[in-house]
Amino acid sequence: MAYVISDACISCGACAEGCPVEAIAEGDGKYEINADTCIDCGACADTCPVGAIAAE
Repeated sequence: MAYVISDACISCGACAEGCPVEAIAEGDGKYEINADTCIDCGACADTCPVGAIAAE
């Protein structure tokens, strides 16, 4: 089960920098996680300053 980024995302990029498999990229108005690449490690959720990332 991949993680997802909610609309609370402030596009700071902390999640992308913390992702060990580079599964996160800047999308339209917020960052997005590629579910096929995500390894469910939770590193992104730990780095998000606004808590916008959760397990799907």
